[in-house]
Amino acid sequence: MSKLEESPFKGKTGVSRLIHAFGYSLDGLKAALRYEDAFRQLVLLALVLIPLAFIIHAQPLARALLVASSLATLIIELLNSAIEAAVDHTSLERHPLAKRAKDMGSAAQLLGLINLVAVWSLVLLG
Repeated sequence: MSKLEESPFKGKTGVSRLIHAFGYSLDGLKAALRYEDAFRQLVLLALVLIPLAFIIHAQPLARALLVASSLATLIIELLNSAIEAAVDHTSLERHPLAKRAKDMGSAAQLLGLINLVAVWSLVLLG
């Protein structure tokens, strides 16, 4: 990709890039907490489940899976919300491709939640 094809916002390198990237990530988390009800609900769930993973009697690998499955739902919700925001920014008109994109993001979260329930069930009942 030539320099002409790159985003004009690119250009930071090294430690400066890392610092800016961290700031952008914090901005994203703040936006999700402020504007996304589903993300806030999943944060509350994670605030219960993650400490619980360290309280229950579980092997270290099982504990890691419990924490990872909880964090995965947060990650998926961030991506789903990003898709929705990008689609809405492009156009608020109803369009089959916009619906498909949003529905696929929602389906990804559904699978993440099914995974969360399955992992926790297998560890607790297994």
